[in-house]
Amino acid sequence: MLRNTCRASGAAAIAVMLALGLMAQASATEVRDFEEIAASPVVITPDPSGRAAVLEVDTSIDVACSVVYGTDETFGLIAVDNDMDGGAHADHQPVLGGLEPDTTYLYRLQGTAPDGSIYVSEVMTFSTPLAADGPANLALGASVSGVSSEFSDAFAAENAFDGDPATEWSSRGDGNDAWVEIDLGTPQALGDVVFRTRSMSDGSATTARYRVTADGVEYGPFPADQPFGDLGELGIVAQVLRFDVETSTGGNTGAVEIIVSAAE
Repeated sequence: MLRNTCRASGAAAIAVMLALGLMAQASATEVRDFEEIAASPVVITPDPSGRAAVLEVDTSIDVACSVVYGTDETFGLIAVDNDMDGGAHADHQPVLGGLEPDTTYLYRLQGTAPDGSIYVSEVMTFSTPLAADGPANLALGASVSGVSSEFSDAFAAENAFDGDPATEWSSRGDGNDAWVEIDLGTPQALGDVVFRTRSMSDGSATTARYRVTADGVEYGPFPADQPFGDLGELGIVAQVLRFDVETSTGGNTGAVEIIVSAAE
C-alpha cells in the first residue's frame, strides 16, 4: 500500500525549501554520507501501475528527507517525506510520483538534520514494471457526490479516483466513520472493486475492512488492498457507489485509490 503523498502544495513548498537549504548551506556545511545515518536498507516498492513508487528507509537520527530522481543524473523530479505535519523524523516513506511504466530511474536521498547537517547518498537505481492490462476502471474521474470530510484541499476525495497512486484522499480524523460516495453518471455493470488504503508512518489511518453500497444496497465488509469479485459475480448494475470504512487503526483514514472495474 502506498503511504503519504508528496504532491500537495505544502509538500511542494517543503521540497523547494529543502533544495534551497541544501544549496545555501553546502558552501558552509560539510556534506556527509547518508550511510552514516541509514538504519535500514532502502526499499523501493513500485506501484503495479508503474506510475509511482514508495521509498522506505529508517534513519538513526531525525532528518527532513527528500529524494531527487529522474531518468538520468540531471534528475528533474523531487519527492519529500511529508507526514502531513512535516518536520524531521526517523521513519521515511516518500512517494515518488510522475513515473512511466517499464522505465529505469536514478535517485539520490538527501536529509537535513535539525543541527543543519546535510546527508547525501550515492546515486542508485530502480525500475518500474510494465503496466498491467485489465478491464476499464469505471471510477476513474467519477463525480464525487459526498464525503465524510477532507483533511485539506490537497487531500480531496477526488484524489481517490484520479488513477494517480501518488495522490490520495484523507479524511480529517474520521477513523471508522470515513466514507466517500461517487456517481458514475449512468448505471454500469460492476466487476472487481479494490479499496487501496492510505496509511501514516505511525501506523494510524490504515483501513482493514470496508463496505460498498451500490444504489442503496450494501455489500461487505471486504478486506482493503485486495480485489474481490462478488459484485461482478452477482451481476450488479449500479450508478451511485458509497465506500464506508468498517474497521481501521483510526485517525485520518482514506484511500490512495478506489478502483471499480467494469464487468467482463
